[in-house]
Amino acid sequence: MAISTESVFETHRRQAFPVLEPSEVERLLRFGQRRCIADGGYLLRTGEIAFGMFVILSGHVVVAPRDPAVGRGPIFVHGPGGFVGELAQFSGHPALVEAQAKGPVEALILVPQALRHVLMEEADLGERIMRALMLRRVGLLQEGIGGPVIVGRAANRNVLRLEGFLASNGHPYQRLDPDTDQAAQTIIERFGLTDVEFPIVLSPNGEVLRNPSELSLAQCLGMVRSIDESRVYDVAIIGAGPSGLAAAVYAGSEGLAAIVLECRSFGGQAGASSRIENYLGFPAGISGQALMTRAYNQAQKFGVEMTILTEAVRLQRLAPNQPLIVHLANDKRVRAHTVVIATGARYRRLTAECLEDFEGTSVHYWASPVEGRLCHGLEVALVGAGNSAGQAAVYLATHATKVWLLARGSSLRTSMSSYLVDRIAAQPNIQVLLETHLSSLEGQDGVLESITWSDRSGAKASVAVRHLFVYIGAEPNTDWLAASGLVLDGDGFVQTEGGCTAGQWAFEASIPGVFAIGDVRSGSTKRLAGSVGEGAQVIATIHRYLERAAKYPAVTEQVRSL
Repeated sequence: MAISTESVFETHRRQAFPVLEPSEVERLLRFGQRRCIADGGYLLRTGEIAFGMFVILSGHVVVAPRDPAVGRGPIFVHGPGGFVGELAQFSGHPALVEAQAKGPVEALILVPQALRHVLMEEADLGERIMRALMLRRVGLLQEGIGGPVIVGRAANRNVLRLEGFLASNGHPYQRLDPDTDQAAQTIIERFGLTDVEFPIVLSPNGEVLRNPSELSLAQCLGMVRSIDESRVYDVAIIGAGPSGLAAAVYAGSEGLAAIVLECRSFGGQAGASSRIENYLGFPAGISGQALMTRAYNQAQKFGVEMTILTEAVRLQRLAPNQPLIVHLANDKRVRAHTVVIATGARYRRLTAECLEDFEGTSVHYWASPVEGRLCHGLEVALVGAGNSAGQAAVYLATHATKVWLLARGSSLRTSMSSYLVDRIAAQPNIQVLLETHLSSLEGQDGVLESITWSDRSGAKASVAVRHLFVYIGAEPNTDWLAASGLVLDGDGFVQTEGGCTAGQWAFEASIPGVFAIGDVRSGSTKRLAGSVGEGAQVIATIHRYLERAAKYPAVTEQVRSL
């Protein structure tokens, strides 16, 4: 991970490390417990789950990376009124940094549940604390502090896989190239590693993983949450894209016991968007990852249980009026009175010859900063004509020397927002080829060297490119519902009711208590704002459904204790 030349720790220092007034500290005392830490004692240890967030009452605490190899000294020294922690402590995950007492320290400990109460009951103070926790995570991401070290070459498909997984889940990491980084050579010699074992992942606790699966890596880093199979939730939300996260935020804020089950990483396709400029409230635009990260943290603020790498494989109800059961790939199960299917869609693949030979190394289905760095100074190609394709083309044009945009239609304006069409036209290094069909890819050892296309007349042309981006739509993620009896439309999308009369509930599928929202729902608008709106609407419907079914008492305006 490249180290930013302009760190959040410097540009937003006062917001990232605010000092609370004595009166503000006094307001927090009722939420926590006092604790004394001796000189040299640790409040946080990298890789270990901490008690929570620490508000310093007296003394000083030094926050620093565990590994000095990151090339920097202490991040910050907290004094009275400062507070130690970042999003890991908010969510109960292992710490990413070390926090050590410099002299005797007295601190107020706010466990995650107490911290949520602070955010709910002390709105102005809670806002400052939440902003600081988020900015601190951004700073750690920028500088690669606190996460694993990946040793491997940038174009290696497994390196890209691991980098993409960590980046999409907002977890810091560093990547060292074994050919150019002396630190990588030191690690290789220390552990006696060979090229065939790349990528190597050195975790913060010192464990060495050889080309791990995403699940193995997440378990090592403490990113996987255990599930209480004895609990019955009010709602289980399957999928953490825009619609699922919106449902989670509204469910949590309105007092429902909710859990989100995500098979890989939060954000969905929206999370892979380099910049979204037509979403209400962001006139300057915002990256999809930033927007989805805010939603993810917002859901946790309201006490929603967020899980990743928990893949739903079957939906079942054993008897009428009994909870629904979501069976998971790890043989665990989740029980809930209602289930919201927000599994979105998976990227559609091209039929071009030899495509599979280059997937994971040179063929990509999203354009994140990881892929952007790979394209620096190169020519790339992109196939697609929707908004996602337009956003990706504009983003890639800031990294690549040239972007070839291939579209089957006769005009981009029939499928892409006007502002994106105009922006593409204004980019001198984007070449649009209309009525063009990609026919083949050429290269060797997983490295793309050139592509060939044909125009409407059948004439063929080739160009040398190292990376190809594919944005040709998506298919619904509903294969896992085949045995559930849920009614799907002819294209595999979930059929839902449109009204709330005569026993029919908005967004309800053919099984009572099962709802579908977002891209996976038949007839949805397939736009970000539409998905978020459906996430909000479905929770209002679920409230009425639960009340009428007498499975849950009427919800008061007061949010339940989390």
